[in-house]
Amino acid sequence: MSSQPEVRPPLPPFTAETAAAKVRAAEDGWNTRDPHRVALAYTVDSAWRNRAEFVNGRDEIVAFLSRKWQKELDYRLIKELWAHDGNRIAVRFAYEWHDDSGNWFRSYGNENWEFDENGLMQRRFACINDAPIREADRKYHWPLGRRPDDHPGLSDLGF
Repeated sequence: MSSQPEVRPPLPPFTAETAAAKVRAAEDGWNTRDPHRVALAYTVDSAWRNRAEFVNGRDEIVAFLSRKWQKELDYRLIKELWAHDGNRIAVRFAYEWHDDSGNWFRSYGNENWEFDENGLMQRRFACINDAPIREADRKYHWPLGRRPDDHPGLSDLGF
């Protein structure tokens, strides 16, 4: 019994158009807040650095994301392509969330991604800073899930 390799288009080498599509697909996946679904976009041995935490492989990705979304409630994310070259993409992002005490935050960051030939992310390096915000200063008001196509992106919002 042969198993087919997992393929997650678009595939490298990336153009501006395919890199932007890859970024939007990642944003859409993370906005599901489904750790198992998100983990499928990464190689089985994917290596991450997220802030000061090191995560290796899909099982650790699922555990990490499960913890994340238990803490970061009503999470909504916007990602934007920064640069691309070959099988690498650089992204900037901001997401809004609140803790279990109702304190709101906007988390800003940058990610560097590296993909295998099948379009699965094999390496992810993320730097993130959290800024407390007032609930009245929130900018992300779409229903939980995928950001609507007509919702402003990061540059449009001045982030």
